[in-house]
Amino acid sequence: MRLFEELAWRGFVNQVTHDELPELLDKERFTVYCGFDPSAESLHIGNLLAIMGLVHFQRAGHRPIALVGGATGMIGDPSGKTEERQLLSREQAEKYVAGIRSQLERFLDFSGDNAAVMVNNATWLCELNLLDFLRDIGKHFSINAMMAKESVRQRLEDREHGISYTEFSYQLLQAYDFLYLHDNYGCRLQLGGSDQWGNIVAGMDLTRRLRAGATTFGLTFPLVTKPDGSKFGKTESGNVWLDATRTSPYRFYQFWVNQADAQVPVFLRYFTLLGLDEIATLERELKAAPEKRAAHRKLAEEVTRLVHGEQAARNAVRASQAMFGGDIAGLDDATLEDVFSEVPSCKRPRTELSAGRPLVDVLVESGVFGTKGEARRMIRNGGLYVNNERVETEDAKLSARALASRHIAVVRKGKRNYHLLKFVED
Repeated sequence: MRLFEELAWRGFVNQVTHDELPELLDKERFTVYCGFDPSAESLHIGNLLAIMGLVHFQRAGHRPIALVGGATGMIGDPSGKTEERQLLSREQAEKYVAGIRSQLERFLDFSGDNAAVMVNNATWLCELNLLDFLRDIGKHFSINAMMAKESVRQRLEDREHGISYTEFSYQLLQAYDFLYLHDNYGCRLQLGGSDQWGNIVAGMDLTRRLRAGATTFGLTFPLVTKPDGSKFGKTESGNVWLDATRTSPYRFYQFWVNQADAQVPVFLRYFTLLGLDEIATLERELKAAPEKRAAHRKLAEEVTRLVHGEQAARNAVRASQAMFGGDIAGLDDATLEDVFSEVPSCKRPRTELSAGRPLVDVLVESGVFGTKGEARRMIRNGGLYVNNERVETEDAKLSARALASRHIAVVRKGKRNYHLLKFVED
């Protein structure tokens, strides 16, 4: 498919500023940018649609610019916000910017003919002279038009929170970003969520006024929400982050596996690079046998692979299967504790692994069984497992072979009754 056709099929297109843009994208090479707010040291899955948008443009031969708002992040975009966010210090913003490039490198190619570029708008915005900016840039903005902007109007009507001059001025800064990127990188197209439409158009208008004959373009994506209309990417425990230290690959995988049936086909288009035929097949399977959750697992595996890499995706799949009797060997301590975070556990001295103690004795002392007789009956009936491998004899001895990872053995009674033994140094 042509680029715009694919974007439309995948559901990326909310609004475009020019009807001729689809044809131009096939005829000309564009430099295109999208901005990311460094509100933390990591991006989260709320940023994924914009990232994937840049991915599709680069795959089609265009040059992507990822703009990280080291300066505007200290101000805060009022778009989509009901109250003013906590302002970042310059040091905080710079720290957050540093953590984002490594995440973008998993998606974008920063080498080659159409190498991606990452820029920080603190480079130019923090060097501006206030009076020069007000005289040269501010005079091109109508207060009437700025107040008519939806995000501003809603805040003005909210007597409790209102809107500060700081946030009100955000639109000027983002518009100047587009002008700067046009002048220094030849950027002609800005991407953003649908709540960025006013900011994008403001940047186009500023460029047109100050650079006679310059034509720039805008394209917005739909905002991704949950079925109940709430913000996508938020869970009871907070954001789902792209940083593995904040949201583990296993938890990340589980987030996608647990999406509602109706959302899975949409997210397969948004967040994977699977083609039309494969997604159509998964949709048919989902409709015919939703209980098998094949489409859910494929979605989770593909997105986890994109974000965390091949090995992490394989480990997340294996970790997910571990709760259902799958292979546990090779999973590390952190993953096992993540998977079995809600099951009982106890600590045992590591010296037991070389003492040749009967397994039954250790399990009774650990509270897995009430009595040795109960443990032996479970073994005779074939219902006791260590690391999902059946214990065959009642006189089995505890040894280092019982460890699934460096410190942990996973004991299972029956189909779903798990217990962790954590062997620690005395």
